[in-house]
Amino acid sequence: MICILKKLKCTSVDNLKKIIIIILLFLTCNKVVYSQSIIPQKLPFVKICAQSDFNTFEANFKFSGFPALTTFSIELSDDKGSFSNPILTTIISIVNVSASEKVISFTVPTTLIGSETYKLRVKSSTGISSNEFSSFDLKTSFPAYYKPFSQPFYINNQLPNASFCNGGNMTLAIDNPTPNKPGSSPAIFPELKYKWYKNNLLMSGERASSLNVNAVGIYHVEIDYGSCSDANFRSQDVTVSTSSGSFSTITSSLSNPLCFNAGATTLTASTGKSYLWKKNNVVISGAIGQTYQTNSAGRYTVDIDYGGCKSTGTIDLEVFKMTSTIDIPEKSTISEGSSKTVTVTTNALNPEYKWYLNGVLIPGAASSSYTLTGIGNYKVSTTQTSGCFTTNEMLFTINTIVDTNSIDIPNLISPNNDGINDLWIIPQEYISGTKTQVVLMNSFGEIVLKTDDYQNNWPENGMNLKNTNSVYYYIITSQGGNVKKGSITIVK
Repeated sequence: MICILKKLKCTSVDNLKKIIIIILLFLTCNKVVYSQSIIPQKLPFVKICAQSDFNTFEANFKFSGFPALTTFSIELSDDKGSFSNPILTTIISIVNVSASEKVISFTVPTTLIGSETYKLRVKSSTGISSNEFSSFDLKTSFPAYYKPFSQPFYINNQLPNASFCNGGNMTLAIDNPTPNKPGSSPAIFPELKYKWYKNNLLMSGERASSLNVNAVGIYHVEIDYGSCSDANFRSQDVTVSTSSGSFSTITSSLSNPLCFNAGATTLTASTGKSYLWKKNNVVISGAIGQTYQTNSAGRYTVDIDYGGCKSTGTIDLEVFKMTSTIDIPEKSTISEGSSKTVTVTTNALNPEYKWYLNGVLIPGAASSSYTLTGIGNYKVSTTQTSGCFTTNEMLFTINTIVDTNSIDIPNLISPNNDGINDLWIIPQEYISGTKTQVVLMNSFGEIVLKTDDYQNNWPENGMNLKNTNSVYYYIITSQGGNVKKGSITIVK
């Protein structure tokens, strides 16, 4: 009897231990599985419309049961709403609203494929993912687009009109004149889709960057960003009509006449099927597109095939080069106390004049003529202020007239290489730059030097002066016609 009671007691104790162990295991598992939770709050937006200058969004969530060092990230679904391959966003900042609530600011990838069915969730570094966020309209899916191009653009080479032959067709395409310049055209981004309109009615199924047209009407195209589309992200209207090929035009992107220093202009022909460019009736090799660039004057023609009918456009391209002259030599003189008027002649349109003395602007000197009264280095600039904006500058120097009769000319030199009186040094009024003619003759009347650019360098090294105390004769004729004559004795 005692043994039976002991056996029952032992059995009861064992069962109790088992029950306690099971309860502890249950509580432990329950803590691991159920104590960590993330509760998304309502999104402050109903769609994500991101672009280069706007790509910051916020998501608010509450959480509990996570270790202190737990981190959180924001995940986007794929464009079909599946999280099998989630898209990781870039975290900008995390704000702790409280010990159990955070706000994460994030950006979406610039490579995001536009869709109307994206979803958003939070994932912890412990592997726990939240349910999908919903916006205040209670929807858990929303449109999301990254807009790489968000401005107006052009089609048809910016032209407002196009034509095709009766029974034919033509192509309207998005302009892409600078394909290597980032952001210059939506055509740079091949992933973009479009919506083409005819007479402001959507054309079903036309999503490409070009459109084949075989009916008259007014056409334009918009970038298709779904719910993020903006009517401002569209082309100009192009009026398409039929043509007999009897009239074609060529336009110049720059002025005509073309400014000499403005670079090349782009000549654009009417829209057709094919083109052949000529200059002065000579075919330009390789010029078979709708546009042609040039900075050369001439008569340009383009033969346009509209697809069954042909026409020729013509433009006489001129190149304007501004010229300016002044009625004074580069070097001139003025008598002390006298004045001299200098006048500019130019072909500039609406010219603006500025006069300078020794590099300083002369106040009030703003006409084509200026009366000067002093010596110095002068400059006049002429600027065309209409059409081609260009400037010409002209320089001239004014010196005081010197009485040449009062100037002494050396009559004795000793070229013995002692550094003293080796050369015939004459006054500055006669040397290089004054256009004074200097002639030297020996005692036989033979000319040994004749120049209007004397540089105080006679006799030059190596010159054979055979006779001792030989005599040379000089004739100096100034630009104004004054003549001085004399002799030079060579002492050795």
